[in-house]
Amino acid sequence: MSVSAGVDLPAPYVELSYVDSVRTRQRLPLVACVTARFEDVAPVRPFRWSRGERHFSGWYWSATTGQHVGFESWLERDRLILMDFDPLVTGIASQPFWLHWHDGERERRHAPDYFVRRADGSAVVVDVRADDRIEPKDAAAFEATRIACGQAGWQFERVGTPGAVLLANVRWLSRYRHPRCLRRTSADRLREVFTAPGPLLAGADEAGDRLATLPALFHLLWLQELVAEDLAAQLLGPRTVVGLTGGGAQ
Repeated sequence: MSVSAGVDLPAPYVELSYVDSVRTRQRLPLVACVTARFEDVAPVRPFRWSRGERHFSGWYWSATTGQHVGFESWLERDRLILMDFDPLVTGIASQPFWLHWHDGERERRHAPDYFVRRADGSAVVVDVRADDRIEPKDAAAFEATRIACGQAGWQFERVGTPGAVLLANVRWLSRYRHPRCLRRTSADRLREVFTAPGPLLAGADEAGDRLATLPALFHLLWLQELVAEDLAAQLLGPRTVVGLTGGGAQ
């Protein structure tokens, strides 16, 4: 059976292989996997990097999961940071499973980059690839994945290069994502100061010694308990207007 737009993959013949919670390899029909907690599984292939290779693999500590999540390129890493920043995301796993299907000539397989669980219980399967680096075989794999996800009741997203300003801001805030940056006294004072939106640095100084308040402020921005002016439009700076969530900063 071939894969093309508008052609369904018969669900019993689409299979997923993955490593379950007790590190046992499984291969099951898609229809048997729709309720599996793929946000908790181990990657189906290792993340390796060798000198001279064009891609760069590594591990990113996720504040969402409290665990390391793998990536195979800087673009995947950047997208992982943005998912970690999303307050609606509650779980992330990298390379969660192999999707197996037949293209009419041979069996094919594809390992999506991420499986994401959202706060409402819904699931999103994510592939990361820049728009100008999608070859025909990649497009076919993404289409097969999209169709399979539709059958499973999951969403599918193919994402590319994020906006430079948004990424720069979130990467900066990610430096302060660890809970150790949150000093309770400083955080409580910052919430009081920014009840009325105001400039970032002036508010940090009003809340106390900036050496203590700035890490807490950036952590609250990471948690989105505090919000700044449009992070996609301008870089964070001393005059960036910050306020409590729902308190007026846009």
